[in-house]
Amino acid sequence: MELNQLVQAIQTLNAEDAFRARLTLDQWRTIAPYLTRHDIRAGDLLIKQGDTDRSMYFLGQGSLQVFVTGGPPGSNRIAILRAGSVVGEPGLFTDGPRMANVEAMTPCSVWALRGPRLEEMSQRSPALALELLRAAGGVMATRMRANTTRQIPCT
Repeated sequence: MELNQLVQAIQTLNAEDAFRARLTLDQWRTIAPYLTRHDIRAGDLLIKQGDTDRSMYFLGQGSLQVFVTGGPPGSNRIAILRAGSVVGEPGLFTDGPRMANVEAMTPCSVWALRGPRLEEMSQRSPALALELLRAAGGVMATRMRANTTRQIPCT
């Protein structure tokens, strides 16, 4: 999958919690070297609840399900994410444990932005790093509001 396809998926995702970075294609090309692309198989875990990982992932292709282990029956699945979504964004803001599992429902292509690479980008291209963090914070706030409305505990 090419970067152009990822950017198109991000820009055309019509979801409440879409990643709304104000970036041009040229700016995405500047960001691209800080990302690593991974292909994952259906059924594989991208993020495991309780692990610590300072990464955010851009879903370029496929679908992911977000779920928690434990809790009352029927409250386990939190979301299904489509191409263009981001997941794991709290990892850019904290070293704490992951709050949920993220599993590939179909074969997926994801692009990882790891904390140390974001820190490197902030030194070389601070405006781009700031815009990524602003958009990631927006996604996180939207999801927190939705989970609070559904009364899903934030533990």
